[in-house]
Amino acid sequence: MIFAPDLAAVTHGIQLAVAPVFLLTAVSGMIAATAGRLGRIIDRARFLENRLDTGNVDEQRSLKMYAELKQLRHRGWLVNGCIALLTLCAMLIGLTIILLFLGETSELPTLKIATISFLSGVACFLAALLCFLAETLQATKLLKFAEAPPSHTPIS
Repeated sequence: MIFAPDLAAVTHGIQLAVAPVFLLTAVSGMIAATAGRLGRIIDRARFLENRLDTGNVDEQRSLKMYAELKQLRHRGWLVNGCIALLTLCAMLIGLTIILLFLGETSELPTLKIATISFLSGVACFLAALLCFLAETLQATKLLKFAEAPPSHTPIS
């Protein structure tokens, strides 16, 4: 019989599957944070596009706004890539959990596939972190940390 688990095997299978569940928790937190960043990017792009659509913007300001929209488009691309990688990671980790449980509770040889699935999920997570870092660096390039003008104190 292929599927004849006993209580000890089921318990051990659940114990094996718990570790990847912690990674799933981290992935879900990253997806939430990244989705929040995407929402801010979309809001800013809509604001700029609405301002440009009104036509009440001088040409110099309009060029700056188009340049910012271009940067926002690039950031959006990075965030979408990050979310796609995180989603693929979650799917691979979920598959790993299923394979570990099935391998422990049945006679199916799933260890090699589970290993590949887990390592692929971790690789996707690392690639997503790189996208997140690139987007964060891109976002901070937009900031202008203007200093206050120097005070002119009279020399006495």
